[in-house]
Amino acid sequence: MPSIGEILARQAHRVPRRTALIFGDRQYTYQELTRQVNQTAHVLASQPVGRGDRVALMAPNNDNFILAYYALLRLGAIVVPINVRLAPPELRYQLEDSQSRLIVYDPALTATVLAGTPTGVGRLSISDLEELRRRASPNPPAVHVEETDDAQILYTSGTTGRPKGVLMDHHRIIWTGLNVVTGVGLREGERLLHVAPLYHSAELDLFLMGGTYVAATHIVLGEFHPRRVLETLAEQRVTAFFGVPTMYQMMLREDLLDRLDLSAWRIGMFGAAPMPPATVLEWARRLPGLTLYNLAGLTEMGPGGVYLGGPELLAHPGAAGRPILNTEARVVTEDGRDTAPGEVGELILRGETLMKGYWNNPAATADAIRDGWLYTGDLASRDQDGLITLVDRKKDLIITGGMNVYSVEVEHAVLSHPAVLDCAVIGLPHPDYGETVTAVVTLVPGETLTLEELREHCRPLIADYKIPRRLFLGSVPRNASGKILKFRLRQQYRS
Repeated sequence: MPSIGEILARQAHRVPRRTALIFGDRQYTYQELTRQVNQTAHVLASQPVGRGDRVALMAPNNDNFILAYYALLRLGAIVVPINVRLAPPELRYQLEDSQSRLIVYDPALTATVLAGTPTGVGRLSISDLEELRRRASPNPPAVHVEETDDAQILYTSGTTGRPKGVLMDHHRIIWTGLNVVTGVGLREGERLLHVAPLYHSAELDLFLMGGTYVAATHIVLGEFHPRRVLETLAEQRVTAFFGVPTMYQMMLREDLLDRLDLSAWRIGMFGAAPMPPATVLEWARRLPGLTLYNLAGLTEMGPGGVYLGGPELLAHPGAAGRPILNTEARVVTEDGRDTAPGEVGELILRGETLMKGYWNNPAATADAIRDGWLYTGDLASRDQDGLITLVDRKKDLIITGGMNVYSVEVEHAVLSHPAVLDCAVIGLPHPDYGETVTAVVTLVPGETLTLEELREHCRPLIADYKIPRRLFLGSVPRNASGKILKFRLRQQYRS
């Protein structure tokens, strides 16, 4: 199997004049993209950057992120994508932990980079990189990269605390892209819209990699605005799009949706958090030509895991699905026994895309990977047909009065209230019941909601002991991948 850089170079020979990348008014054919990747690689090599060097890449979605990413891989370096929303201490931790020798960054992030870069780590602004690139050679750098070479350290989303660096090689990333190509049926020449952050594993490894494998046209937006996304879907004749559930919910509220020609859009993928079943069914009603896919995976699996789409998703809109290609999945008890149908246990996974391990953290690696299986920390059940439903994170399980409450089920009920835009359900300490079910709700602008109104709405939907006893109105903190940071909510509202 070739390396990631070789896959891009092959497309430049195979379809040189096909549009590879669109960002704003800048467009690149596959031939031009490969030429500028080579030029960027020569500039980075002069820093110097070589095989095995860790190089941080901190930039929002744009063409320069993609050029730098491919250039670093072409040199055999290990890319460390960095969340642009990190504060200086968080950036410093990831640079020190990864032992990065250089950070390539967007000029808009200069203040954060200057404050968060440890001594000894070089800095290269993308504006300087652009200027140097114009004078660099367009020929491929004389570096041979194997598919078994390390390619990326991507830090986990940190939903339970300090993030860990997930180490992947070229082989694993390529298989991650191939799995989604086969799983959802991406075709030669797709038009893929990238809105979710490219520094997150889903957009980077599933869709940039998978799309390049089928010589897709990558259309990149710098940030998410529901109206602009809908306009781009129509104007660019986008065929495939990935977004987190909140994006889909916000787009549904745009009156523009029913007036645009979205007939080219045939694959709608979502992940990182559960999609309310009502939202899945509403999209099916509004755009019957769109096939939706639920992708439930982890960074530690590429990301990969289980998926569900088409008629089966519409029949089971709350389910996560079956193992994606080249992946095995089990649901097991604490003692490692496979659960009976309907019984809740921990989801474990193994396959071609399983991480090499956590960077510089053998203890955490040994805890996560046992006998070749990744223990995900997700609680799930499996029905008689093998369909997997995620019910909660192990650390987010609420136990109230001796009864188990799975927060995802409660969140689905709360989100079905028309005044609710976003919500998270957590357990807070209770002197008698252990924990009390608590909802943190973001309201639709202009709407109001009381605890009793919410409880009345939930009564026909879930058992009484699952209905929230406390309600807080405010923002729901999410990381770049859209996952709720429940540990922050527990800290904020614990009293």
